[in-house]
Amino acid sequence: MKLLFRTGAFSILLSAISYLNVDAQFSIGAQLRTRTEYRDGQGAPLPKGSNPAVFTSQRTRLMAGFTGYRFKLGATIQDVRVWGQDVSLINRTTTQDLNGLMVHEAWAEVMLLDTVYKNKALNLKVGRQEIAYDDMRLLGNLDWLQQGRRHDAAILKYETGPFQLHLGGGFNQNRENTTGTIYNETPPGNYTATTNAGTMYKAMEFLYAGKKFKKGNMSFLFFADQFSKYHTDTVNGVATKVYEQATYTRMTTGLFYTNTFDKWTVSASGYYQFGKGATGLKLNAATLNANFMYQVSKPFSAGAGADFATGGTSSDGKTSNAFDFLYGTPHKYWGYMDYFYVGSPFGNRGLQDYYIKTKYKPNTKWTLTGDLHEFLASSEIPGYDTRRFGEELDIVGNLALTKVVSFEAGYSHFWSTNALTSAGVKNVANAKSNSNWAYLMIIIKPDFIFR
Repeated sequence: MKLLFRTGAFSILLSAISYLNVDAQFSIGAQLRTRTEYRDGQGAPLPKGSNPAVFTSQRTRLMAGFTGYRFKLGATIQDVRVWGQDVSLINRTTTQDLNGLMVHEAWAEVMLLDTVYKNKALNLKVGRQEIAYDDMRLLGNLDWLQQGRRHDAAILKYETGPFQLHLGGGFNQNRENTTGTIYNETPPGNYTATTNAGTMYKAMEFLYAGKKFKKGNMSFLFFADQFSKYHTDTVNGVATKVYEQATYTRMTTGLFYTNTFDKWTVSASGYYQFGKGATGLKLNAATLNANFMYQVSKPFSAGAGADFATGGTSSDGKTSNAFDFLYGTPHKYWGYMDYFYVGSPFGNRGLQDYYIKTKYKPNTKWTLTGDLHEFLASSEIPGYDTRRFGEELDIVGNLALTKVVSFEAGYSHFWSTNALTSAGVKNVANAKSNSNWAYLMIIIKPDFIFR
């Protein structure tokens, strides 16, 4: 009897495993990314006499995914630390601001159409997820930062052939409230919430429509985000923001295009921003961006481009003309030293960026890039007869040691002007005119798939 029972149980187990092998797939991956940085004016010029900073940060990720009949699940747990942040013994007193352990992604995607529809897909993706479209100028995962960027959102995706239509949104709250929906847009934490040290949105909605080409794509984006209205009260003698139920709504819309023709790759985009921002000012802002790359030879390519984003404020002080690049990946565009549209603000003067890019890839293991930027304000800087911010040189080398292990090193130099360090821009008194930044990064990223 026991033999029959064991044989039957074993048969059931084999059947279950066979079912998983046929109809399901499990994947697991990890990433250890360690980066040592030398900062002598990264983000903003340092005052003369200041000492450079040197530190090592580390991102540790564990990723898992499961795919079954008409659904997918994905989760990423990550920990971001600076070497020496914690004592070498067990740390029982880590504060919320220093706690780098968190859920980076946790989502489910449901296929609403049956698999018999081979050329059509209607999926619903819900949960904490990265949102990245096109060149990630406005919506991206900001992967350069060790903590990355993610959103708590739901996205309905319809795709047929080369066309795709995505409708998404999210609504944020600080806790499970019993009444009201007042949201504190500056929740405690170790990192700023948006690209230019702003606040976190209370809600957001977007519509994305795109068409894929053989070597490119074209798309339309409409994105709206809402920010809590507030007033200022004095609490214990300190001026404090008090958030309200109502919101301001900011809207951004525009087009993106990229394609490759023989040895030429061209990209262009334009977006307009209107409504009201987080401070309640009316918005009337825009950006235009265009670039090209030409493959000179098999290992070498070069190109140039220009970015323009409006800035400044109307004469009556009621309208802001400063374009905000939302929740994108600014490190990819305006210099690797992150002077513009990142955590270190630079006023509201807008930006012009004229640049040359080069790329040398002699084989599958080595890549070397070199970029040169010229930065200017797009509006007048009070007290200065020049709009020139300065120039930046970026050099980056990559070595893919194996499919799992890679190394990356970079050096950047910024030649800044007095206009950049003025009170209305970076506001650095007695600043150095030359800034440096260098880093060395090791990335180990294994992954496995089980069927």
